[in-house]
Amino acid sequence: MTVILIAIILGVIGLDQLTKWLTVVNLDEWESFPLWQDVFHFTYVRNTGMAFGMLKDHRWVFIVFSTVSIVALLVYLFCFRPESRWMQVSMAFIVGGGIGNMIDRILLGYVVDFFDFRLINFAVFNVADSFVCIGAGMMILYLVIDLVREIKLERAKKAEEKNNADVE
Repeated sequence: MTVILIAIILGVIGLDQLTKWLTVVNLDEWESFPLWQDVFHFTYVRNTGMAFGMLKDHRWVFIVFSTVSIVALLVYLFCFRPESRWMQVSMAFIVGGGIGNMIDRILLGYVVDFFDFRLINFAVFNVADSFVCIGAGMMILYLVIDLVREIKLERAKKAEEKNNADVE
């Protein structure tokens, strides 16, 4: 499974960097190409902040925070090896997306964003952001399902103990 996880991480990074390169080559900054007018556009934005442009121009804070987070996830993923494949893939998505955006921050000083959903007036984002969010969503979903499963097991255990105590 280690090879598959490395392939997922590299695939996310590759897809992210390819789509960013295509954006930079084909659009000028703030130029927009409507795929569906007023709904979904490709718009080239240089993001010096984090999500939604918060904390603009704090590049080194993001690089340090991202590095610590990515290293922690990699250590957990490859040294402690979570049993759940779902959790492993979610972590690989987050790591791949994090590395994709970190490459931009280190080499360019900003992150290339281009997905522009205008229908809902959402922030412009990229493939790496998408994988981080999908991975985080998968992780949250897994943790909620696992918590519900544990609660059900605990209740069943208590009910069985109560039944055994009533029989005696």
